[in-house]
Parts: sequence; structure tokens; C-alpha cells
Amino acid sequence: MMDVPNYFPIFVTQNKENMKKNVLISLIFLFFSTLFAFAGQKGKASFYSHKLKGRHTSDGGKYQPDSLTCAHKSLPFGTLLRVFNPSNNKEVIVKVTDRGPHRKGFLIDLSYSAAKQLDMVRQGIASVIITEIESLPTWKLDTKEPIIAMNNNGIVSK
Repeated sequence: MMDVPNYFPIFVTQNKENMKKNVLISLIFLFFSTLFAFAGQKGKASFYSHKLKGRHTSDGGKYQPDSLTCAHKSLPFGTLLRVFNPSNNKEVIVKVTDRGPHRKGFLIDLSYSAAKQLDMVRQGIASVIITEIESLPTWKLDTKEPIIAMNNNGIVSK
């Protein structure tokens, strides 16, 4: 019988215990690398023009300038992002509802309202740091009804 060349000699020489250890280490590395990969992406942000009001976004909704929404190239729709402007220490929470930006070198496109909260409307572009967040906090007043910061469309509500 003819000898078949072994293209993966590292796996042949390791025993099962070493294989389990290597797989575990690889999984731990994968977990932490994905966890910290999105710990804070830095990049340029721009914002939508008022001319786009009412146009359909990639998630099927319509763009409203007073909504706290954004466009990101790869994050799933509905993902909540904290957008921080380090030049003035202002931040806003937005929801991914669209794909973009379609300009090279840009990380995120913001709605007009989100850009206004970051105080970047005059400049048109700002360097930002974005981080993914799990959920929005709710606040309670003297009444028993909570106040939610953002509704399903990304519009601030009381």
C-alpha cells in the first residue's frame, strides 16, 4: 500500500488531551478577540442631509431627521451604539437602521438629530469612537411609569 503524505503533521503527533487544550485556547482567544475588537472603533462620522427625509432605509423604515439612528456597514439592524465625540466630550446613543457610509474612510453616518447632539453639524464631519451597548436604561419619576430614552424607530420619547 502506498504511503499518503500527511499535510497536517501537527495534528497527528498530538494526543487527544493536547488537542482539547488547543481547541479550548483557540475558543478563548476567539471569544476575547471578538469581545475587544468592538470595544471602541475610532473613525470619521458624517450625517444625513435633510433632503433624505422620508426615504426608505435598509431596514425598511423611513428616515426621519429627528430620530437617533445611524448607518453602519456591517452591524445588524437594531444594534444600539454609543457614539462619543472626544473633541467636546459629547455622546449619543443611536440605533443602526441603514447601511453605509458609502464614502471611503468613514465609519458611520448619523441622523441629523444625533449629529446635533454631538455638536458636529457645523463641521459636517467629526472623529468619533463607537461602542456597542446591550440595552437602554430606563428612568423612573414619581409616577409608576418608566420613561424610555428611545422608541423602536429610534425617536426620543417621553
